[in-house]
Amino acid sequence: MFSKAPQASQSLTSITDSRQFALSSHEFDTLRELVQKLTGIHLSECKREMIYRRLAKRLDLLGLKTFTEYCKLLESGDTAEIEDFANAMTTNLTYFFREPHHFEYMQHTLIPEQVHSNRERKLRIWSAGCSSGEEPYSLAILLQECLPDLSSWDVKILATDLDSSTLSKAKSGVYRDEQIERIPNGWADRWFTQGRDNDEIIIDATIRKMIYFRHHNLMGDWPMSKRFNMIFCRNVIIYFDKDTQRKLFERFATLQQPEDHLFIGHSETLHQMSEFYDLIGQTIYKRT
Repeated sequence: MFSKAPQASQSLTSITDSRQFALSSHEFDTLRELVQKLTGIHLSECKREMIYRRLAKRLDLLGLKTFTEYCKLLESGDTAEIEDFANAMTTNLTYFFREPHHFEYMQHTLIPEQVHSNRERKLRIWSAGCSSGEEPYSLAILLQECLPDLSSWDVKILATDLDSSTLSKAKSGVYRDEQIERIPNGWADRWFTQGRDNDEIIIDATIRKMIYFRHHNLMGDWPMSKRFNMIFCRNVIIYFDKDTQRKLFERFATLQQPEDHLFIGHSETLHQMSEFYDLIGQTIYKRT
């Protein structure tokens, strides 16, 4: 049943017209605070419609009648719902070889540098905010294609994300034909096989073995402590406020040494945000 029109005492900014639930300004602010506390994501006033659309489904599924009831459920510490809440608030837009200039830099500059200078032949890469897996799989494919004598290297890619549902998809390694259209010619044929459905394709086991998928909240504890030669945190920090971004870059820096690389998204920048990195290319940074 649709909710009745708001009484005079209710907020004029409640979302009520043709809606199943009302969302008052107080409820909206409470939800925004919970999102930031639990995930670090900062949502502006213009995200009201998005929050309503995504969370109204949760209220309906749970049999709740108001957003206040839902806020109380989250504040009670219900771990299962907190996870579903975080999943609902996370935007997962990605594709294979997204932002190709990063992969071109790796192929033509960074990989040759590693071949020349990395005497240990050991590479550790972190895909932070890996979503449904296209980024870490793209990195693994690139290394298979472009790193000479890969079998003599110790290469591991850590892929983490807050959204447990997309992480499960990433682990499966199953995609659709149209999702691999951006992969360079020939590479897709080598590293994907046909699935059961006509348009279903599966990433090769050789690629999957290079990647370790883990559920991880960037705002929580970081169990990793060893060096990462490369960190990819692309199109993630745009959801955080400036203070959170600064702290995040400081934490990344503790896991890297001079000459290690950090890659961020096309609309992101470290300008006046970090003293630990120098800009060396388009959204490509080097640890100082």
